[in-house]
Amino acid sequence: MFKRCLSVLALAAAAVGTTTAQDANATIAAVSKAMGADTLKTVQYSATGFDYALGQNPNGNAPWPKFIEKSYTRAIDFSAPASRVDRVRLQGENPPRGGGQQPIAGEQSQTNVVNASSPWVQQLEVWMMPHGFLRAAAARNASVEAKTIGGKRVTVITFTGENKAKVNGYVNDRNLVERVETWIDHPVLGDMPFDAVYTDYKDVGGAQFPMHIVQRQGDHPIFDLAVSDVKINTPVNVQAPQGRGGAPAAAAAAPANPPAQSETLGNGVYLITGGYTVIAVDFKDYIALVESGQNEARALAVIAEAKRLIPNKPIRYLVNTHSHFDHASGLRAFVAEGSTILTHQSNKAYLEKILAMPHTLNPDTAQQSGKKPIVEGMGEKKVLTDGTHVIELYHLQNFGHHDGMIVAYFPKEKVLLEADAYNPQPLTATPPNPPSPYTLSLVANLRRLKLDVARIIPVHYPADNRVVMIAELMKWVGKGPA
Repeated sequence: MFKRCLSVLALAAAAVGTTTAQDANATIAAVSKAMGADTLKTVQYSATGFDYALGQNPNGNAPWPKFIEKSYTRAIDFSAPASRVDRVRLQGENPPRGGGQQPIAGEQSQTNVVNASSPWVQQLEVWMMPHGFLRAAAARNASVEAKTIGGKRVTVITFTGENKAKVNGYVNDRNLVERVETWIDHPVLGDMPFDAVYTDYKDVGGAQFPMHIVQRQGDHPIFDLAVSDVKINTPVNVQAPQGRGGAPAAAAAAPANPPAQSETLGNGVYLITGGYTVIAVDFKDYIALVESGQNEARALAVIAEAKRLIPNKPIRYLVNTHSHFDHASGLRAFVAEGSTILTHQSNKAYLEKILAMPHTLNPDTAQQSGKKPIVEGMGEKKVLTDGTHVIELYHLQNFGHHDGMIVAYFPKEKVLLEADAYNPQPLTATPPNPPSPYTLSLVANLRRLKLDVARIIPVHYPADNRVVMIAELMKWVGKGPA
């Protein structure tokens, strides 16, 4: 009798599972039919609006800085799958505030291509579109659940992406996909939420298409587009221009561990190149590093090189110039190292928050170590010294790129390390007219602080690896001797 009951329960469970799968397929099919996804092979839409630079805000409390999308055209071939964006951007923050290659002079043209060989995080540009989401859900054994959210009844369709994260689509009572959300691995924000909201649907040749699209990453918008024209099932160009293509660098997968080279700036003071520039100092009982590298791979290479140059000492301090993501993406390697991250006091709470975020989709060294971040804030000036070596840290005032920017001055070597205020261009380049306000602010701060600088070490080191002297900076901004 007992065995017979078990058999009945097993058959019932199997029946429930089959029914659930059938219900999910039926629901997806109904939504796809209502939206015209079944017959939608290609789409090309044009828009204007705004895009925002992820992680480049002027401080931790501000949204990502804004740029104007003068023109934006995306072509999608769902069967490939592939997508191509051609856009023209303009400066959106006036005066400039934050990073993201600001300030843009004139118009900036970009083309980004995603295809089936692109990483999943880039392919999401296709699969998070309403019609792409429904295609992916049908192919990936999605589940369906009815929920009440904000007093409104919605259907939630869920499948698992290639990165093992859920992708949820929220369907309203008109069988329209209103929102798609997922999570992607990010070197700073960890399991970072990524969502897209679709409103103002319009019938286009039998397909329902949203005329307003807003994407968010890290709790702030990264796109806000007003669609002006939609073409469906027409030939589209999803090929990269010759010699170009791919997604923006911010979305690219982390490179392999890059090599680190070094040179001596003075007794016990070392310049580490091969990526974002770092300076290592051999203090009596410890190592101090200024800057961490632009990702974990670079940070690990820097740690290895610093310990090779200065063996048998712990890395006690890692000086973070500012919290922009390309300068914070290596910090978690130093959390795992047990180092104290020294930054301006205005960055302290923000770094403590983001460095403690979980990284479960792709566990990094900090996630694996279980160590908690140690962040120390400084004011306008802080000096690290053991009586022999000296690092003077200064907060830049009235610096629009980042409110909490720090520069490091080495008085014995007459060397200044700075980030993003002055990025040397080829010697044949024509200086901008007018100069960048960020570069002018650096010069004003150097004069205010009366620093005797001979050599400048930009964190974004010149491509030709030349030595940059103070005279080159002054020439670039059209100023006299420092």
